[in-house]
Amino acid sequence: MDNVSIISALKRHFDLEPQNSKVLVVGLGNTGISVAHYLQKLGFNFAITDSRDKPPLINDFLQVMPDTPVFTGGFDEAAFKVATHLVVSPGVSLTEKSIVKAIAKGAKLVSDIDLFACSVDVPVIAITGSNGKSTVTTMVGDMAKACGKKVGVGGNLGTPALDLLGKMDEMYVLELSSFQLERTSSLNAAAATVLNVSADHLDRHADMAEYAQEKQNIFKGDGVMVINSDDPIVDAMRQPERKLITFSTSKAADFYIAKQGEEEYLMHHQQCLLPITQLPLEGRHNAANALAALALGAAIGLDKTAMCQALKCFKGLAHRMQRVAQIRGVTWVNDSKATNIGACAAALLGYDRKVILIAGGDAKGADMNELTPAIKEKAKSVVLMGKDADLIKQALDNCVPVYAAENMRQAVLLAADLAEVGDSVLLSPACASLDQYKNYQDRGDQFAKAVLGLLA
Repeated sequence: MDNVSIISALKRHFDLEPQNSKVLVVGLGNTGISVAHYLQKLGFNFAITDSRDKPPLINDFLQVMPDTPVFTGGFDEAAFKVATHLVVSPGVSLTEKSIVKAIAKGAKLVSDIDLFACSVDVPVIAITGSNGKSTVTTMVGDMAKACGKKVGVGGNLGTPALDLLGKMDEMYVLELSSFQLERTSSLNAAAATVLNVSADHLDRHADMAEYAQEKQNIFKGDGVMVINSDDPIVDAMRQPERKLITFSTSKAADFYIAKQGEEEYLMHHQQCLLPITQLPLEGRHNAANALAALALGAAIGLDKTAMCQALKCFKGLAHRMQRVAQIRGVTWVNDSKATNIGACAAALLGYDRKVILIAGGDAKGADMNELTPAIKEKAKSVVLMGKDADLIKQALDNCVPVYAAENMRQAVLLAADLAEVGDSVLLSPACASLDQYKNYQDRGDQFAKAVLGLLA
């Protein structure tokens, strides 16, 4: 879309226009910077505020936009007072007093995804869920490329949505978090899915009902709804008047799993698409991810043969069920991206035999009792570390042997002592990482470093 058309859409949806609007961008991270570049290109007046004294990206930003007003070290009341529009980054809670007060006085809330939605006229596939969204987003992007499409892939994963614009893409695939969706009102995706809903981010959302409601925002509009029939919370999101495509690993659906002869297949109605054994990723949850990706691709007319070829070549994501090494007959798997209970449970239940689990970190207010059934069924022992290790130990109530570690190196050494030939050791923390690490990537890197240190 050209700039005139974009500005017209912004005026229509949000009364947002270069001449009269004063935009305050809240949060100077990757999303905030992408918003700043977007607004500058369209000729808007804007300022940026960040609660941190020295945001990590501020020096680079000021080199590129030295004349932009930037307020750091707390949210400046004066900046909020004059703002007509707020673009609040996903990392900033909408319950911040300055934000609440500004909205009450008439400032309009706009998200980076709203700005994106007003700037594209090609199909958008939107993906959310407690678990698997990065994997499915990447799968669908690979499928589109295999079909010869020029596709932009990003959002909550990798490149901020606004930074995808201007590359003449024929379609976009966006991963969206609950924090992005709670502040987005104008997205109308050609196809959208909520993969699953399990306890996560309850330190930011009031309860599971509110969290699920924010996820459901992805279905606003009139595009195809892709529904996981195995998840009762998602299944209840069906809208009878909308076009639906369903997927399931356990029952009949549009995309499902069935045994044909001696082999299980990914199916579309009565058509065998791909033997599960040809999926390069371990676990039943990854078969569900593949079905979801196929359903989303089918919703916008991608070729099924090309999509299946992309699945066969899919390499998986770093820190998501990533095999680090096999040392003295023990397989070490990095699933550091499992930052909530549902992700850890899905990883465990994907195994045919019991594993040694390394878990712990910041539980983000989740009820760790919900993790107990999966651990009881699939873990032979558990090594716990991090801020909420005691919460998990208490929830497990001695259903499996539990060991405590101070840090990742100690956890790996403990697991190595416990493991026997043929065992798998799985880092799947069920918790956020910021109590001990920069992020989940750093945690996964420290795990890999400690595992490879066993060779020495």
